[in-house]
Amino acid sequence: MRTQRQIDNDRIAAAIDFLIKNYRSQPQLGEVADHVHLSPYHFQRMFHEWVGVTPKQFAQYLSVEHAKKILQETRATLFDVADEIGLSTTSRLHDLFVNIEGMTPGEYKNGGESLTINYSFSDTPFGTVIIGSTEKGICHMTFADEGKQTALERMKMSFPKAAFKHFLDRNQQNALFVFTQDWDKPEEIRLHLKATDFQLKVWKTLLQVPGGGLVTYSDLALKSGHKKAQRAVGTALGNNPVVVLIPCHRVIQSSGIIGNYRYGAERKNALIGWEAAKR
Repeated sequence: MRTQRQIDNDRIAAAIDFLIKNYRSQPQLGEVADHVHLSPYHFQRMFHEWVGVTPKQFAQYLSVEHAKKILQETRATLFDVADEIGLSTTSRLHDLFVNIEGMTPGEYKNGGESLTINYSFSDTPFGTVIIGSTEKGICHMTFADEGKQTALERMKMSFPKAAFKHFLDRNQQNALFVFTQDWDKPEEIRLHLKATDFQLKVWKTLLQVPGGGLVTYSDLALKSGHKKAQRAVGTALGNNPVVVLIPCHRVIQSSGIIGNYRYGAERKNALIGWEAAKR
């Protein structure tokens, strides 16, 4: 039986989807409330509790003009004061507590033969995720749009020789806090990833972009030490095995256009708007 929180989660997700599809017309509060079958008063209160801003403010965060403004601010932050990134608001703290460790060559090559991977599923405002972890940290987190069983099989394909256990462990619980932004007592989120040195470099560089910030593909390539490797950077982002924790949704075109995303442009827009609301 579905809990009230799950029902409310679906309503907020539907409202965000509606705002993304209709933000150019700046829909009135009543229109969005009707879409999720709530009174305007109840919907306004619920949306603010979940997202942190009003539906109207959220819609404003989805404009190209806003993206360009944040992009410019982030560029200055990323290149000029990198050591101070994330300290202005508690909502940005999680980026400072994400530590990436690459798997050993043996773990990388043998399909995880020596690994035991715990996994679980979790509902978020952006859809259901499957999350997997080793004793060293999170190794997998993706949206389970194709269904839980298919998502699990897809994860197993990345580690064909690993042992899997359906269990929500502490590593996963810490990582899932990213969706609640509950960072009063942050603990380091450890990632244990199967990746090349180049991918790890790109992902670590991306973690310097603060929550609510944006970066272009070209700036990310430059900062990661591969100025002319924009296409390779894009491929590294597309192979990101841990959504949101490695925030590839923060990478957009220099024009301010959101651009492609493995899980759909609408979800990318929703994540950008959600983080902007938490700045």
